[in-house]
Amino acid sequence: MNKNNTIKIGISVGDINGIGIEIILKTFEDARMLEFCTPIIFASNKIVSVHKKQLNVHVQTTGIDNTAKIVPNKINLVNVWKDNVQVDFGKETKDGGKYAFLSLQAAVKSLQNNEIDVLVTAPINKHNIQSADFKFSGHTEYLEDNLEGGSLMILMTDEIRIGLITGHIPIQKIVETITPELIEKKVNIMHNSLIQDFNISKPKIAVLGLNPHCGDNGVIGNEDNEIIKPTLERIQVNGKLVYGPFSADSFFGSEAYKKFDGILAMYHDQGLAPFKTLSFGNGVNFTAGLNKIRTSPDHGTAYEIAGKGEANHNSFKEALYSAIDIFKSRKEYLELLENKLRIRK
Repeated sequence: MNKNNTIKIGISVGDINGIGIEIILKTFEDARMLEFCTPIIFASNKIVSVHKKQLNVHVQTTGIDNTAKIVPNKINLVNVWKDNVQVDFGKETKDGGKYAFLSLQAAVKSLQNNEIDVLVTAPINKHNIQSADFKFSGHTEYLEDNLEGGSLMILMTDEIRIGLITGHIPIQKIVETITPELIEKKVNIMHNSLIQDFNISKPKIAVLGLNPHCGDNGVIGNEDNEIIKPTLERIQVNGKLVYGPFSADSFFGSEAYKKFDGILAMYHDQGLAPFKTLSFGNGVNFTAGLNKIRTSPDHGTAYEIAGKGEANHNSFKEALYSAIDIFKSRKEYLELLENKLRIRK
């Protein structure tokens, strides 16, 4: 790739009192990162300078007023605000949420306008970011509201990809939310994403059951037999390689997950508990199904170590790599699809 035509990666900094800015700065301490991407951080010079001083990190950033002034192969820092903001490392504050949202809002706007190619988000606090402008349970829901398509949260490493049928909702609402239509929608999103984003021509997808032991034939619930299994059978008729429902308690311990390209869990902790056990600190959160690409690290704000220089940036670096790989795969897929359509005409 031409050095001056590297992928433009927009980065939102997350909660300013957490480890977001730290993992961003540590990632770009390695100057080799700039050989294949141009980062654009949405924050302010003042905030980033406070973190640099606190962490004793020496990373050169180039301040710009807007994305029209992006400098290729430099660490660009868009000054989204000029306020003098107090940084309270390790504390949940109103300002921590306010400026996390301003960073995210500016980054998403640039993504919508094709000023950046992909978005990588640092962790937010889902509580203090709530406001009149942000009434969502997380990044995924906000992005779905502001971009095109239907979203699917996928947690992934090189060895495993786990998507969620239901995301950030209370446990008591899971059963009423899971419908044949929702299951089919999420299966289709994962199937399409595995093809266009990961170059898997005939993806195999496993779907986990809802109840313990998939209901034990109605002893522990009827949803698996009456909703999930018939839905999967109808999807199979259309040629998709989707299997299940599988009992979640043994699926991961038996390493059955290694036989599939993607796995769909019925609810958040059913998928994330085994995922983080297997790969915490190296996993990536990818929002599939939208017209734009967004990834993030697999952890939160980590207030308990904020400002101490102890944050591990591996997951954030993996999120950058994944965003680049998915962008290239999707671009290649869309170009091939376009060529096929031209030939048919």
